[in-house]
Order: sequence, then structure tokens, then C-alpha cells
Amino acid sequence: MHNNGLRTAVLMGALSALILLIGSWLGGGRGLQLAVLVALSTNAFAYFFSDRIALSAMRARPISEVEQPGLYRIVRELSTDARQPMPRLYLSPTMQPNAFATGRSARTASICLTYGILQILSERELRGVIAHELSHVYNRDILISSVAAALATIITYCSYIAVFFGGSADDDDGPGFIGALFMMILGPVAAGMIQMAISRSREYQADESGALLTGDPLGLASALRKIEMGARRLPLPEESRLTSASHLMIANPFRGAGVGRLFSTHPPTAARVARLERMAGYRR
Repeated sequence: MHNNGLRTAVLMGALSALILLIGSWLGGGRGLQLAVLVALSTNAFAYFFSDRIALSAMRARPISEVEQPGLYRIVRELSTDARQPMPRLYLSPTMQPNAFATGRSARTASICLTYGILQILSERELRGVIAHELSHVYNRDILISSVAAALATIITYCSYIAVFFGGSADDDDGPGFIGALFMMILGPVAAGMIQMAISRSREYQADESGALLTGDPLGLASALRKIEMGARRLPLPEESRLTSASHLMIANPFRGAGVGRLFSTHPPTAARVARLERMAGYRR
């Protein structure tokens, strides 16, 4: 867990350094200042309303204890063990098995489960998934993801500004056409790759924290196998409203093939299962 936290800090530091380098290279004009302001404002909105955005994208509705008493019992037990407040629970009508957590802190946390995941997981497996999602909240992953998204968005804005306001090849004050073209390609790719690494490290950390909370790494490992198989059979359409919430889910909800798999924000399920099995003392 400490290694993952250090890796995230290093990656976010590298992103910040790249932003400063781009700003210095472009001369710090008004266009860059406006882009930074727009990016920060956009991501501030996404941060404060991320829970509503994600829940709306999955068409989730709140569920009561009368409706799902067993689910409430599991969540209450895990929250009590972690000495944290009880999160709000939501249900998405989606048939694909998946789950995600939202909220800036434990007091504002929400957990959303799909109808599909409730149909295929046993109570033991469901406990592992809920512990994983609670760990995302307790580890402040929502906050870190929002900051990383803000930095990545700024880089993307900077790369496009370099194209339109960066000057020509004969202009010593700008990066020139070749430099601007390089920025246009490198900016979004660098931002996406760093976001991917941060998200992947956080998934590993949530797996470990969740397994420690339940004391049952193999329960979560079994759930991850079932979820991956279900997601492959029933992939979600890659619509913009779903893409904004996909990085929060416990498994990649899209089909993902070829180059798209490289930019997946989720680590391979086989690697996650292997780590959980090592936690349980299992050796291949």
C-alpha cells in the first residue's frame, strides 16, 4: 500500500512538472490561463457532483433496508468493523455485474450495485466486493482521482493550445509546427497513461484493503472472476455518459480490445486474483 501511494505521488508530481514545462514553453499567454481556469472549474464541478453524475449515468435509484435487508446487513457490519459511517446504497437496473463507490469522504459515500451483480454473487463474494468499494472511499481514492483528472485535463488543453496559438516554425517565440504537433499527440497520451497508472495502483490497493477488512481475500478473488466473465458477456455501450463513470467500477464495463485494452483504467483480473491468492497464502 505504501509503494502504491508513493507511485501515485511521483506520477502526480510528474504531471505537475509537465504542466509547468508546457506553460513556460508557450509563454504563459492569456489563452493558457483561460484553459487552466476552464479545466479547473470543470473538474471542480465534477469533483463536487461526481456522485450524482456517476449514479445518473447508471440510472441508479436508492434502495431501502426493507427491499434488501441482507445487503444492508453486510454493509452495516463492514462499516462497523471499519468504524466508519454507513454509506448510502443504490441499485442500477443494469444486467451487467458491476459495482462502484462515490463520495469525497466516508460521510458522503454511496455504493452502487447493479442488478446483475446481485444475481450471480454469493454472500461471501458480495461481502468482498462491498469491502473493496468501501476501501476506495476510506483510502480517499475519489479525491485523488479528481485531482489526477484535473491535471490530465489541463495537459490536454495545453496540447491543443500549442497547436492553435503556438506560432509557426519561423517564430522563435512559439514551439513551431513540429513542436505543436508533437504536443498535440503527446499531451493526451501522457495524461491518459498517467491516469491509467494511478487508477490501476488504486485498484490493487482497494483489493488489498478490502481483503484485510473482510479477512477473506479468496472471497473477493472469486467475485472478480465472476464479474469479469459477466462483463464480457454483457459489455456496456461505450457512450459518453457511461465512460465518465467507468473508471469507478470494480471491473472494466466495456468490451476493450486491441489498443483500447492498453488504455484500460483497470488492471488485468488475473493479476488482481493472483495478488489476492498470495495474500491468502496460496502458491501456484
